[in-house]
Order: sequence, then C-alpha cells, then structure tokens
Amino acid sequence: MTAASAPHYPVMLPEVLKALAPVDGEVYVDGTFGAGGYSRAILDAADCIVLAIDRDPAALKAAEEFKEIYGDRFVFLRGCFGDVASLLKEAGYDHVDGFVLDVGVSSMQVDQATRGFSFRFDGPLDMRMDNASGQTAADIVNTYEQDELADLIYEYGEERNSRKIARHIIARRAEQPFETTGDLADVIRLAIPRTYKDKIDPATRTFQALRIAVNDELGELDRALEASEGVLSENGRLVVVSFHSLEDGRVKRYLREKASDGDTGSRHLPQAVNLSQIIFNLPMKKAIKPSAQEISENARSRSARMRVGIRTGAVS
Repeated sequence: MTAASAPHYPVMLPEVLKALAPVDGEVYVDGTFGAGGYSRAILDAADCIVLAIDRDPAALKAAEEFKEIYGDRFVFLRGCFGDVASLLKEAGYDHVDGFVLDVGVSSMQVDQATRGFSFRFDGPLDMRMDNASGQTAADIVNTYEQDELADLIYEYGEERNSRKIARHIIARRAEQPFETTGDLADVIRLAIPRTYKDKIDPATRTFQALRIAVNDELGELDRALEASEGVLSENGRLVVVSFHSLEDGRVKRYLREKASDGDTGSRHLPQAVNLSQIIFNLPMKKAIKPSAQEISENARSRSARMRVGIRTGAVS
C-alpha cells in the first residue's frame, strides 16, 4: 500500500491547512503522523519541511514511503508528541513554524482487531499505542480495585454508570480474568443494557477511559501544549484537533490562560492585560467544527473540534 492510498481520513484537513498556512522554507511538526494525512497535505502545499512524530511502530512503513517521495523535506521522529522539545533537539531543530496535533486514537489502530482498541472487533485487550511496553487494558481491568476502576471509568470515560460497571467487572474477573475486547464489552453491556434511546454502545465510554489511561493521553496532551510555547517561533501556529470534551476542555483552558481575550484597555482605563505575558493570540475564540459534508463522508469526524493559537514574541 502506498502513502497516497493509506486507509486514513485526515479529519478537518481543509481547516487545518488554512490555520497552519504552510509557506516555502518553513518547518512544521505533525505531532500525530499516523498514516500521514496531514504531513502529506502540508508537504504538497509548500516547499517546506515536515517533522513527523508517532510512537506507534505501525507508522514506520508509511514514514519510509514518505521519505522516498519527499526526501530531505520529511523527517520521521519515533516517540511521543509530549516529548516534542527533546525530539526536535535531537533532530537538530530549536524552533518550528507550526505544530499540529490530531489527538486520540487513529482509524488504523481502531480498525485492527489485534490492537484491542475497539469492541467492534474481538481481539486481545491491549490498547497500547506503542504496542510494546507498559500496562495493557487487560492489566487494568484484572488488577485495579473496584473503587479505583470505577473512578477511572468515570473520570476518563465520563460514564455515570461507572460504579455499576466496575462491580460487574470485579465479579466476573473473580471467575476468569479478562483477555479479549469482546469479553469485556459483553460484561459492560450486561451491566448497563442498551435501550432504544441509546445512541452509542454501552461499552463506548469505558473503552475510551481504558485507552486514555493505558496511553496517558491527557498527560501527553498537557506536555505537548506546554512544550509548544518553547518550540514555536514568533507567529508560529499551534493547531489542535480533539475528539471529546476532556481533550477539548484542556486545549481551551490552556489557550485561554496563555492568551488575551482582546481586552487591552482604553485611554480611559488602565491596560487590563500585560502584553509581555501573552503567549498566544487566538484567531478565533470558539472551536471550529467539521463541515456537514465531511461528517457525511466520515462519521468519525462528527465530534471533532479544532482550536488554534498563534505564538507571540513574549518570553514564556
């Protein structure tokens, strides 16, 4: 399979390109390379350099193909986007002109049963993005205490039935440990049976919670946001596409804390904002949503939200 035919739909691509505004000679970071949808579009839009980051070993094949196509304009960095500063330094770059993130699990990961991300396919209960080290989802459901498991499902999955689900998991694992996604999904559905009013599968939020915990996704996002201050040049663009309220809420709070709301005072009142402390300017106050056409073509994009910050010259 070639890079051009990779099984991936880059979410909100027109909006991302407009916000990033690639130009010749600049350097951009694609923090979530995946199948390379954003990287390809950026490289095709301008005679620029893209540094692509991904922790998933499955991304290596696409990265090799990109290298053959784009040569020195493409550099692949294996690792977590939360470590963007150290990864750039190792590659010989101090600052870049744009940093884009498509936060969350990729369609490639979800659609591979062996990765254990989805209850739609029965597979090993894994969910690790690097597929090599650290605890798995099976480790969590088979070892966590009931209250600890319930809190995790509630916090990361925003699941109001978390305690009922945790009780069912604990009761079932006393008989036999969980090994597969299908097995866990069946127990969750037993705990909270689906009704005609439900728009999503009862297992959805619990699987989300486990995936976030296994991969420390919110921690990675926080580290990447903080690092963006140091790696972006003046007028550099931070573009983040997220897919649920936990992610979007973090991005929203971070940008608002680091940006001005536009109130810099008037000739009648003291300046309300210390301009030397404004790290980002916000070209739009609210999150941008995918178009109706995109949602009709790719249902997974319906929950996507994009936020943008433009780096000022302030010292962070």
